Amino acid sequence: MTSTNNTIKAGSWRVALQHAGGKEIPFIMEAVEKGGKTILFLVNGEERILVDDIRQEGGSVKIGLHIFDADLIAKVEGGKMTGHFVKNDTPEPYAVPFTAEHGKENRFETKPAPATFDFGGKWEVLFTPREGKSYKAIGLFAQQDNHLTGTFMTETGDYRYLEGQVAGDELRLSAFDGNHAYLFTATPDNDGTLNGHFFAGMKGYESWTARRNPAIRLASADALTFLKPGYDTLSFMLPNLEGKQVSLSDDKYKGKVVLVQLLASWCPNCMDSTNFLAPYFDQNKERGLEIIGLGFERSPEFDKAAARLKKMQERLHVNYDLLVAGTADKEAAASLLPALNHVLSFPTTIFIGRDGNVRKIHTGFSGPGTGKYFEEFVADFNKTMEQLLAE
Repeated sequence: MTSTNNTIKAGSWRVALQHAGGKEIPFIMEAVEKGGKTILFLVNGEERILVDDIRQEGGSVKIGLHIFDADLIAKVEGGKMTGHFVKNDTPEPYAVPFTAEHGKENRFETKPAPATFDFGGKWEVLFTPREGKSYKAIGLFAQQDNHLTGTFMTETGDYRYLEGQVAGDELRLSAFDGNHAYLFTATPDNDGTLNGHFFAGMKGYESWTARRNPAIRLASADALTFLKPGYDTLSFMLPNLEGKQVSLSDDKYKGKVVLVQLLASWCPNCMDSTNFLAPYFDQNKERGLEIIGLGFERSPEFDKAAARLKKMQERLHVNYDLLVAGTADKEAAASLLPALNHVLSFPTTIFIGRDGNVRKIHTGFSGPGTGKYFEEFVADFNKTMEQLLAE
């Protein structure tokens, strides 16, 4: 293969994003030849995200990142890439420099020092941003010799699939899902308490501490968002992707179980939520089920917001209604839905019975990267839906 036309060689690429704090956020990208065309996969633990929008543009290769309004833009010379990870939907310019090297499969060190600390298990975590309030999380880690995988769960969602290594007594985990780039590091004190750093995207930073606690629990996701006193139902009228006004009082939804999903195309947890709900809808729509996704996009312009949601709809095979609900602002979302005490998280799922009354509200989403917590969510979801559909 020649390097003069930005050809991306098949095989593994180690990509390193350069955080403004001087840290490298690494991830693995696999290139595969399929039908005379190159496709890519973003690899995080057992997750492989397909990326197949690859174009030559102005002397560079432009890689559109799945459902997100973001790109990797690079020059490719043989086994090396140099370029930027660019987000197109942020108010301030957002471009993170990166380099990539072909043939490397190691996220961190090729030959790390033998692990001298066991990070496996369940941890009570406190994240502290530079500005703003600290927040609780649960750290879930699985360690096999030097190899480490896991995630962090918060009350508004999880940090999805993290992968990395233990070198000596240092934890290193990273992920890149096309929208979020994460690096976590930590070392233990003498008492086993972890002191860590969290680097995100272009210049995000938080410190974190953790102590082992198998009994740690977060607040119930079914109790964080609720109807204000005096409300039993939800109401809204919003345009679908073609601009037609849609309301919960439309005949299409009467006498049916309706799930209202608050979502956004820029939100990786919403990607997980939608990947779960889309096939569930296809399998159960004949039983009297409807789902309405309310999209809260970064652009206030209808055409731009609708285009982002349309791409999400097509990529994730969504056959239920998506509506353009407004901008990605939780206070604006709460004012649109005044029956709710607040909107705490994208995604949020609202369960409505055949009588039109709200029966349950689930804040956030514990995705497949959380393992047994995702399985517990699925079991509880299925139980709730069977009850509602049987009415």
